[in-house]
Amino acid sequence: MFEHRDTIVVKKLQRNIKLVYGLAFFHCFMIIVPVIVPFFMSKGLGLADIFYLQTVYAATIVLLETPSGYFADIFGRRSALLAGSIAHGFGYLLLNFASDFSSLVIFEITVGIAGSLLSGADLALLYDSQKALNKEESATHSTGIAQLGFIKSCAEGLGALLGDVLALWSFEAMVLGQSIAAWVCFFLALMVVEPQYKNDEQKTGSKNLNIANIFRHMWGSDPILRNVFIAIPVYNLATIHVVWLVQPYWESQNISLAIFGVLWFTQSLVAGIASKSSFSIERKHGATAALLLIGVLPVLGYFGMAWLQGWPGIAICLLLFFGRGLVQVILVNALNRRVPSEFRATANSLTSFTFRLGFIATGPLVGFVAQSAGLPAALNLLGASFVLVFIFIMLPLIRSVESSHKQKTA
Repeated sequence: MFEHRDTIVVKKLQRNIKLVYGLAFFHCFMIIVPVIVPFFMSKGLGLADIFYLQTVYAATIVLLETPSGYFADIFGRRSALLAGSIAHGFGYLLLNFASDFSSLVIFEITVGIAGSLLSGADLALLYDSQKALNKEESATHSTGIAQLGFIKSCAEGLGALLGDVLALWSFEAMVLGQSIAAWVCFFLALMVVEPQYKNDEQKTGSKNLNIANIFRHMWGSDPILRNVFIAIPVYNLATIHVVWLVQPYWESQNISLAIFGVLWFTQSLVAGIASKSSFSIERKHGATAALLLIGVLPVLGYFGMAWLQGWPGIAICLLLFFGRGLVQVILVNALNRRVPSEFRATANSLTSFTFRLGFIATGPLVGFVAQSAGLPAALNLLGASFVLVFIFIMLPLIRSVESSHKQKTA
């Protein structure tokens, strides 16, 4: 009888992994993304307004990100995924009726609530399910996170192709398609089960689980963990800024709206390839080389877009998305390997919290510079900023990794 019960538990945990991949796919299946800037402009918004709108979204994340991760650690990943999926579906339902800046603010707040609940919980559930199946931390986790990053990138790319087709028909059809895709997340979340060992851990460890202790662990237990914790949100900013600048950049290069989806698919495919090959790059060339690559790509990408015109500038933008794929696997895996399971969701939420806080601080400025001084000025500003980021954030991370290797060798 006990063997039969164990077999059922194993099957449910194996199904969990597939469900997490499915959730990630439909959460990132962003039909509206390839033409989101023209869509917002059709509602009367300027480029600066769009960055202000995204600041509202980021502020919602900042307010709720860490509490939502803490909620997932205390009450379970499944509860967080269910609540987040409902908010995600409801948010895109509201978008069908949005007509001006105020209604779009309500939309951004709703999907911000969803994003804060979903981010971290899916990754934590993946790690916890794999740990329950394998009984120990192993290379399986690394493979799982690479697969998760690849699936997210593929979802973005395929969603972009469909969104481009629907947008040529009408923006209303595109938003309706996005609403339908958003609700799939809810039905997948319904089938998720909580890993049993996680529930047992909570009974014994929840008394010591508070934000202050978690932050002390993240900041003081390991120099590599501390530097990775700083680097993840900063290098995620490299991608989020280009996401909101690349469509106006295409328009400035006289690229037809009809191929925006193809270009977005290409960017997502590059990010997916980077996710798949990230551990191969790290194993073949070493951690230092992989980190150097992550640090250099934003500088080359932003300056290349600013200085080159036409297709060469569009092509060099792909460097930013290749870097995105490396960050979401190499750095995120380095973080999750170094934090205990009982507050893994909170740890991931803390990185998202600081990332969104960074966007609140920098997004309006980038949008203002792009609208008032032009795209090249904004791109040069970002390129110069990531030179400083390389010096003050990436180099300390590399030094901590090399120091750790020397200690292990000794």
